[in-house]
Amino acid sequence: MMYEAAEGPYTAPERKVGLVHRVIVPDKDYPKEFAILVTDRRSIFIRQKKTRSSFVLRGEMRYGTAMVTDVQPKTLEDYEQTNLESLAADASNIAVAHSAVISLVMSKGEPEFRLRDFFIWLTMRRQGHKFHVYDFEMNYRDNTNLETGIRFFMVPLGAYFKPRRETQTRQAILRDYAVDALQIFRGVLPTTVMFS
Repeated sequence: MMYEAAEGPYTAPERKVGLVHRVIVPDKDYPKEFAILVTDRRSIFIRQKKTRSSFVLRGEMRYGTAMVTDVQPKTLEDYEQTNLESLAADASNIAVAHSAVISLVMSKGEPEFRLRDFFIWLTMRRQGHKFHVYDFEMNYRDNTNLETGIRFFMVPLGAYFKPRRETQTRQAILRDYAVDALQIFRGVLPTTVMFS
C-alpha cells in the first residue's frame, strides 16, 4: 500500500507505534470518547461506543478519572488486523497526518469547586489528593490547508486506573497516563512541531 504525505510517497507499510486507550473530546451536545491509534505517519482518533451518559463523561473530564470501571480497553493487538485506510475513512473517526501537525500543547488543570460537586470535594479532601486533569490541544492543517485543532482530555479507563491505585497516588497515575501519551507523540511527530 502507498501513503502520500507532504514529503512524498511512502513505499514501506505504515507501522503502528502506540495506542492511547481513551481520551474524551469535549462537545457542547455530548462529549465523545476516542482511542488514539498512533502510527509512524498519522494519528487516528477512533470513536468508541457510547458507554456512559453525558453527565458522567463531563464529570470524568472534570476529574480526570473514570467513574465507571466496567469497560475493558482495546490493545494494540486488537487493531493488528484492522485496515488503517478504513479506520481513517470512517466519518466518525478523525485522522491527523503527522506532517500536518503544527503544535501539541499539554496542560494541567484543577477543577473549580462547585456546590453540586460537594461529595467529590469531600472525597478529595479525605484522600488528601487533588484532581489534576491533563488535556492536550493538537493544532494541525486540514485537507483544505486551514488551521484547525482538536482538544482532548486524558481520562484513563477504570481497568487502567484501578490496579495502579493500590500503589500510586491519583496524581501520579494521571500524570503518567498523560506523559506516556506525550512521549508517543514526541516519537512520531516531526521536529518542526512545537511542544509545550
